[in-house]
Amino acid sequence: MIDEQTEKKRSSFWRELPILLGVAVLVAVLVRAFVLQTFYIPSPSMEHTLNVLDRVLVNKLVYDFREPRRGEIIVFEAPAAWQSGAEGEDFIKRIIGVPGDHISYDPEAADKKLTINGVKLDEPYVFTDEAGQQDDPADVKFDVTVPPDRLWVMGDHRSASGDSLEHWQDSGGDVQEATITEKSIVGRAFTVFWPVNRATWLSVPDGFKAIPDPQS
Repeated sequence: MIDEQTEKKRSSFWRELPILLGVAVLVAVLVRAFVLQTFYIPSPSMEHTLNVLDRVLVNKLVYDFREPRRGEIIVFEAPAAWQSGAEGEDFIKRIIGVPGDHISYDPEAADKKLTINGVKLDEPYVFTDEAGQQDDPADVKFDVTVPPDRLWVMGDHRSASGDSLEHWQDSGGDVQEATITEKSIVGRAFTVFWPVNRATWLSVPDGFKAIPDPQS
C-alpha cells in the first residue's frame, strides 16, 4: 500500500528544490554585491598584517552609515594613475589620514614616527624583516594636509607599497594625486579568514586612539 502523504511530500520537495536553489543563489549574489565580499592579497604591500594569498572578508555596507576612520584597512578602486593596466583594479591599504588631517614626517627626527595633528603615531604593525629590522614609517620627508572627502592611505610594508606617499613623490607633491576619494572605497577588511592558522580580526591599532581630530 502506498502512503499517499509520504508520496506527496517527496514530490513536493523535488518540485520546490529548483526554487530553493534559485533563492539561495540570489541571496548569495545579493550578499556579495551589497554586504560582504572576499578578497585575496596579491602583493606584499601589507606584510605582515596581510601576507600574499591571505584571504580577507570585506564589509561593503559600513561606510554607508559612518565615515572611514584612521587605522582601518580598506579595499578601494585605485585611481587611474595608480593602476598597472587593469581597469577597475582594487587595492588594499590602511587609512592613515582622514579629511583635514595634517600628516608629516622627518627622517632626521630621533623618534622616526609619523606625526598626525601634532601627535606622534605608534605603528608596531609596520613590516619587520627576519632580522628584526623594521621599515621606517616613510623614506622621505613630507608634510601634507588631507583634502576634503579624501584619504591618505599607506601599506604596512612601507618599502614595498605603492601608496599615497609614493604617488605624492611621483606627482611632485600633489596631494590630490596622492590621496583617494571616499567614494572609491569598496569596503572595510575586518577579518583574515584564510589560511586558518592566520585567521584574525583586523582591528584598529591602539596608536590611532591618541590622534586628535584636525583643527578646523
